[in-house]
Amino acid sequence: MSRRNGFTLIELVVALAVFSIAALALLRLEGATLQSTADLRERMLGQIVARNIAIEALSDTTSPAFGRTAGEEDNGGRAWRWTRIVRRTSDARLQRIDVAVTDEAGRPAGALTVFRLVSG
Repeated sequence: MSRRNGFTLIELVVALAVFSIAALALLRLEGATLQSTADLRERMLGQIVARNIAIEALSDTTSPAFGRTAGEEDNGGRAWRWTRIVRRTSDARLQRIDVAVTDEAGRPAGALTVFRLVSG
């Protein structure tokens, strides 16, 4: 009885199947990573817009009016919609300023709350 060195057809098919499953898993992982990176970039840019709007409200010489203000801001080559709500706090000397930012599709992209001394 002679033994032959090498792999049988069944062994090759099993090895290829295992390799194919591993390759598909890596491709799927890459897709999920790319999507997560895109989502993170979206939120980062939205947060930058929210900070810009908040800084404008904080650095103005007069306090912003109470109520709701909305607008659009261009950043990162895209248009972002923002809403700023200025409310009274339990301390009459402070204003609460809430800023919310959405992307072009209306999905939330950033939010920030700051407090400011009321200027007279």
